[in-house]
Amino acid sequence: MNFRNYQVPYSINEQYAKKAAYFSMEFAIHQPLKIYSGGLGFLAGSHLRSAYELRQNMIGIGILWKYGYYDQARNQDQTLVPTWMEKTPNFLEDTGIKFQIYIHEHPVWVKAYCLNPETFKTAPLFLLSTDLPENDYVSQTITHRLYDANVATKVAQFILLGVGGAKLIDELGFNPDVYHLNEAHGISSAFYLLNKYKSVDKVRERLVFTTHTPEEAGNEKHDIYLCHKMSYFCGLSIDEVRKITGIQEDLFNHSLAALRFARKANGVSALHGQVSREMWKHYKDICDITSITNAQNYTYWADEPLYRHLESGDNWAIDDRKWYLKKRAFETVADQTGKLFDPNIFTIVWARRFAGYKRADMLTYDMDRFEKLVHNTKYPVQIIWAGKPYPVDYPAITQFNQLVHLSKKYKNVAVLIGYELLLSRRLKQCADLWLNNPRVPREASGTSGMTAAMNGAVNFSTDDGWIPEFTIHGNNGFVIPKADYANMNVHEQDEYDLNKLYEILNGEIIPMYYENRDAWREIVKNGMRDVRFQFDSNRMAHEYYEIMYK
Repeated sequence: MNFRNYQVPYSINEQYAKKAAYFSMEFAIHQPLKIYSGGLGFLAGSHLRSAYELRQNMIGIGILWKYGYYDQARNQDQTLVPTWMEKTPNFLEDTGIKFQIYIHEHPVWVKAYCLNPETFKTAPLFLLSTDLPENDYVSQTITHRLYDANVATKVAQFILLGVGGAKLIDELGFNPDVYHLNEAHGISSAFYLLNKYKSVDKVRERLVFTTHTPEEAGNEKHDIYLCHKMSYFCGLSIDEVRKITGIQEDLFNHSLAALRFARKANGVSALHGQVSREMWKHYKDICDITSITNAQNYTYWADEPLYRHLESGDNWAIDDRKWYLKKRAFETVADQTGKLFDPNIFTIVWARRFAGYKRADMLTYDMDRFEKLVHNTKYPVQIIWAGKPYPVDYPAITQFNQLVHLSKKYKNVAVLIGYELLLSRRLKQCADLWLNNPRVPREASGTSGMTAAMNGAVNFSTDDGWIPEFTIHGNNGFVIPKADYANMNVHEQDEYDLNKLYEILNGEIIPMYYENRDAWREIVKNGMRDVRFQFDSNRMAHEYYEIMYK
């Protein structure tokens, strides 16, 4: 296939004729393509799947990570050890395109690969690699590990995604109307485009930005002198960069630069839109921030038999299918931990990236109540934890390891490794209750509960991210009512949420599951119905064209 003067190789729906290039550090397309870490990638993968389903004129721009993110393995005592294994996906096409960009005032060769739309039913995805014999070893390592802990390597990765991605688009001759940055990792593209168009206004006409970070400290900042030395600014002097971006500090704030270069930005839930506008309102010259709530691809994630039984109104078949899904997933639990879980028992799952604010171990904050929960003979429960901390987030790794040690005391508590697309699907299928308890308002969106509902799991969450737009307590899920969090310290917030969590779990959720299965099933069915269209990524991909690209 010729990749010059590139056209998306399927017929385009006229409604989505505008050309868009979607930049993301990670894409969770399908388990065999291990170039993702968590929620940002899951979202980007669903977005490209929906772009394909809707026949949108879009391409994805990402990086081919030689070792992926990391493989979650265990030490002898079952605690976490990150391992890095070479990944060689032979289903990618070599585009034949090779070019140079400057990183650290030094030419680096970049090669582009393409994921054909028909391989996994996505919009075309172009992936960049510097792991080439023409490059010195340091340059080769730029595309080795997703989110490398070394600061200079990370800045180089940002340059590759932004500058390399924008240059690749020119090499392809794709000429997009819209450059869409999914997070600020690729904002170096704005400096490349500034060289090309010689005008900030012309760059602004083409650039839109999606922010996923609900607090200022979480936005990436790097030493502006380091960025300059690394050729981040495409030849501009630091004084010119300060003048154009308005950033006078010595730390270059990538998100702030994106908000000043973009013509429009969006948060990823209605609540996150509000939080973002509040957070950035003290800064001059930023673009409007709207919101488009994240969603997940129904075609990829939903359990079809469950939805078939829902549509035919066959309650027995819904129960039978859910029992089977639990039994199948519990084989993975047994394989990893030697524990035989029972599909007839109420199963709570907490599974997502381990990060402090997500409070993975919240159930264990009060060990007396936890003991009563796991030893309850009238209403027995099973609990599963899974998820990957960043490989150098030592507090999160410690939290993971503490749960591993704790789980050894109980035959009905398990901690699993390998939380990627396949295990994610299995855990959503076996969950009766999908537990989500981040500190409000620190979860921008949080999409795992959407795909859980698509697999017959009931959401129980703090009222954060997408949850205020979805959950009607006792109707399609359960939610911890918001308190006056702004006037609470962290300890008070944790205590309030913990008390409410146990109150609702012991007082409403578990008794209903065992005593009133018909009412429980109605909540499952309502959740499946309500998530089906409102939180299918086809709705989201459509809204990006309507709200951000036009």
